[in-house]
Amino acid sequence: MISVIIPTYNRASFLDEVIQSVLNQDYFVRNSSSSFEFLVIDDGSTDNTKEIVKSFGNKMKYHFQENKGISAARNLGLDLAQGDYIAFLDSDDLWKKEKISIQMSFMNAFPKAKVCYTEEIWIRRGVFVNPKKKHRKYSGWIFDRVLPLCLISLSSALFRREIFQETGKFDEELPVCEDYDFGIRLAFKYPVYFLSKPLIIKRGGHPDQLS
Repeated sequence: MISVIIPTYNRASFLDEVIQSVLNQDYFVRNSSSSFEFLVIDDGSTDNTKEIVKSFGNKMKYHFQENKGISAARNLGLDLAQGDYIAFLDSDDLWKKEKISIQMSFMNAFPKAKVCYTEEIWIRRGVFVNPKKKHRKYSGWIFDRVLPLCLISLSSALFRREIFQETGKFDEELPVCEDYDFGIRLAFKYPVYFLSKPLIIKRGGHPDQLS
């Protein structure tokens, strides 16, 4: 089973499109519903987030917590998840429809791989931008590459569940850069495999950007 975890906080304006990008995954369309689950972790939203999630019926599992931050929301998702594979999607990002199927093909072909991540399409304030050279992605043992800056976008990654048992979850004491901290711990213990096809759209430039 694949567990998709969407942490969110007051992102009602983005959320419908984000959820649709999950439901439109060709892997999920082809496979039995027992092979995946979708969890939305609402970190204390005060907008109409709940109503938007509920409009999708039983396709989405909605969980509300008092506002504790993005790390706590992701960790709650991990605690609730039942899948052998974990995928996160920040509630301002989008997946291309073949994202999960390409990653699952890779993981099935390389059963010793614990994590893979993909290239990204960047949009800032509605405009496509080219990543700087320093944001180039690498594959394999990339610990020295992730020390200077955060290269592993959680929205682009697919993990085998045991990674979180061995590396630990997200540090709830960190108000920001929790993904950078996790990426360092991850790359210290495991090779991180890069798939060069751009399979996610990262939208940034808004003041409440998660990472």
